[in-house]
Amino acid sequence: MGYRTAALTTLIAACLAAAPATADPGPPNRPPDAVPPRTALSVRTPLGLDWGTPNQYETRSALSTAKLYIVDYALRHGDDSAGDLELAERMIRYSDDAAASALSAKYPAAIDAVAAEYALAQTRSGPGDWSTAVTSTADLATFLAVKQSTDPTSPILEWMATAAPTAADGTAQNWGTARLPGVVGTKWGWSDLPPWEVASVSFGPGFSVAAHTRGTPEEQTADVLGAFPEMVREALRMLIAVPR
Repeated sequence: MGYRTAALTTLIAACLAAAPATADPGPPNRPPDAVPPRTALSVRTPLGLDWGTPNQYETRSALSTAKLYIVDYALRHGDDSAGDLELAERMIRYSDDAAASALSAKYPAAIDAVAAEYALAQTRSGPGDWSTAVTSTADLATFLAVKQSTDPTSPILEWMATAAPTAADGTAQNWGTARLPGVVGTKWGWSDLPPWEVASVSFGPGFSVAAHTRGTPEEQTADVLGAFPEMVREALRMLIAVPR
């Protein structure tokens, strides 16, 4: 069995390891694997094989997923200080906004630099602080796929895998892509003011997945789990297509 086949087999095994929790099936006329346009969804593998909703390249608010880009820059291009490491861990495990403001002030070009390095076409900083940055689910999933293949010992992945049950502001961190079978670690994002916007990006053995929803955490969970059968079908299709 070749490396590509083995990696895809690992992905499918992770997906099938457990059935997803029961999700809201949506309106009666909506197929269970259809994703409403309120949600953009992307799946990537380190091998470059991917799947996503038609709006996966849509530029949307990065919310706290922007912290992934800031931390990645600080870890690889910063001054290796203990202070940076502490702020970075707080940003990923607890989604600490104060820590993000401090680290992004120290490295104001971080988001744009990482976007250029990873060829993230929809990712850029916004006016003001880090909270106005934009990205896409395609960019987020690609970023994590690259981290898994080129930097598998990154503290980012470790901190995502040990994320706190509750964020610094008291928000529960237990929804969205984190609810998919096989997920090892997750970073979440949410809007502090209405209207609701939420994001989550996760990784597991051989895959990464990102979602952004113009809605609530519960709505994102329902949309992501509703798309699960299509994700599995696409993984199987890719496995069949890979040369032995």
